[in-house]
Amino acid sequence: MKKYRNIFIIGLALATIGAYTASKFAASYLLKQFKMQESVIVLDRNGIEIAILPNPKGHYMRPLHTLPQEFIDLLLKKEDKYFYYHPGINAGSIARSLLGYPFRGRFPGSSTLTQQVVKNLLGNENERTVYNKVVEAVYAFSLELHTTKENILALYANTAYFGNRAEGLAEAARVYFDASPESLGPAEYTKLLAHISNPSRYPPADIYPRTRENMFELNQFPHTCGRPCVLGIDAALTEKLRALLQTNLARESLTSARNGAIAVIRLGKNTEHNQLLALVGSPYTQSTQHGYQINMALQPRPIGSTAKPFIYAKAFEKGARPYTQVDDREYKYKIGTGFDLYPRNYDGKYRGIVTLHQSLANSLNVPSVRVLEYVSLENFYAFLEDGLGFKPLRPLSSYELGIALGALDMDLLTLTHYFSIFPSQGILKPLDISASVSITPPMASHFPENRQIIDPAYTELVTKILSDRLASVEQFGAAGSLHLSAANYAVKTGTSHDYHDSWTIGYTPDFVVGVWLGNSDNKPMQKLSGQMGAGTIWHDVMEILLHSEYNLRTPLQFAHIQTYPMDGSIEFGLAGDTIEKARNLLIAQELIAEPHDGDMFGFEPHMIIPLETTGGQQASWFINSSPAGESSRISWRPAAAGTYEIRAQTEEKKQTIKIVINPLE
Repeated sequence: MKKYRNIFIIGLALATIGAYTASKFAASYLLKQFKMQESVIVLDRNGIEIAILPNPKGHYMRPLHTLPQEFIDLLLKKEDKYFYYHPGINAGSIARSLLGYPFRGRFPGSSTLTQQVVKNLLGNENERTVYNKVVEAVYAFSLELHTTKENILALYANTAYFGNRAEGLAEAARVYFDASPESLGPAEYTKLLAHISNPSRYPPADIYPRTRENMFELNQFPHTCGRPCVLGIDAALTEKLRALLQTNLARESLTSARNGAIAVIRLGKNTEHNQLLALVGSPYTQSTQHGYQINMALQPRPIGSTAKPFIYAKAFEKGARPYTQVDDREYKYKIGTGFDLYPRNYDGKYRGIVTLHQSLANSLNVPSVRVLEYVSLENFYAFLEDGLGFKPLRPLSSYELGIALGALDMDLLTLTHYFSIFPSQGILKPLDISASVSITPPMASHFPENRQIIDPAYTELVTKILSDRLASVEQFGAAGSLHLSAANYAVKTGTSHDYHDSWTIGYTPDFVVGVWLGNSDNKPMQKLSGQMGAGTIWHDVMEILLHSEYNLRTPLQFAHIQTYPMDGSIEFGLAGDTIEKARNLLIAQELIAEPHDGDMFGFEPHMIIPLETTGGQQASWFINSSPAGESSRISWRPAAAGTYEIRAQTEEKKQTIKIVINPLE
């Protein structure tokens, strides 16, 4: 007998231990489910909430750790007046439910608060079966065994569904009263408790925005960070820039532009990644007019002359220098489409021989095409795709020399991201949106680590030119939007064909700011150039940043640059330059300036066709192999219509072209 009693005691002990262990596991499981139901709260770098994301149920739930006593009193009075006296289940209520089950086919609402917590956490709110009731009772008893009554009340207040996708008291108070739970009174608590009983009965509330405006631009990027999710974005700065964009678009001079976008990137120091500090893709994110629901910061657009700094950087890599001369004159280029290209400068003027310094500083188009020819299209394509990791909208070969004239399509964020190589010594750094998450701009490839794209010496040469406000006076004036209160900055503007797009991208060693202005429906603006349009907004954005904590006043770096006295002025190059070779590098490429290869003329008696060399070079001229004179410029009178071969020749080089003179009908 004693033997069986011992076995019974041991068995009972083991069963008790097993039951206790199982109950502990059950309680732990419920608490894990609670953590999973918490919404992710998205904060900016300063701890300002900018969004709350839905939980797996599609509800919004923010945890509330301290419950107002008035709410507790009303809750217990309405839902479970014996809460402090039962172990999670109420035997009397269960008995009444069992007696009524044969007549109803389901259990009436007889659950304790603890059981309701279990239902909320297991997702059994709408399934009242015998099996579920047994499961709820087991879990409820387990929860009571391993946590306190206060914790159970907190679990209930955080998981109760109040309608309008609001889960928990904290979110419900915001949805229905736009207030914190602590600021409510008995009347408000009573209304909220009524919602618990039948949340679907109540009409949709005038719900407060669950995301702030600055999340409009960020919702295309992942938010896979912790709880809470802290982004590097500055919400207050973003709101200020959006207001700035609204104000500028309302100005009379800018009313032909309906849309605008701003990107601000904070530059990392040493091995640090860059950070997205602000992104504005629409002036009015709540409006459905004028394409305001389109995030224009991520839409590809022709980038105008903002492509030129990259072209010149590659030319410097190949041996050209800021003092290298280039001929700014009318010239015809054959392009792959079969059409002739006659590039013109923005002001319609030609300046003859200019330096690359003058050309880039004043954004001259004709010399830039010559520079791109010198770099070669194939090399520049490789730089874009293999170096920068650029993913073009269409094959780069379709743009050809039009890249130098602004035809290349790119979105603002990608372009601003690429511009960061100039103040970062030629290094392209990943763009972080949080401490642990990098984003990839729409048209860029993902590079997880810092990449040296181009030698820092060549990016310094570009920055030296773009920071030289005196050199750009001819085109951009001695005052205006491109002139700031600081000195350590560089800037480049861009205007696409027929004023469809206005761009300005500028930087200091601490941050890069990109601005785009235009229309989402591609309507042209009223002669809003990069300087007059986007430049005015860029100026204001830069001044805000220059007077902010983000301006560390880091000086521009020119460690590789050497100065050379030249023609009564100072020019910039690199140590060890072979000056004369570098200076004449591009001039030496062409000999005949006029006429152009393939030109066609209508024959007229006594017509005169000028023959001219580039840079005033002395040459011997030949017409169909017959000598025609020696000079840098001669006048030739064709005797009849026909095809003529024209050759210019010096001791070092020669060039032959063909022109056609057609008979007049």
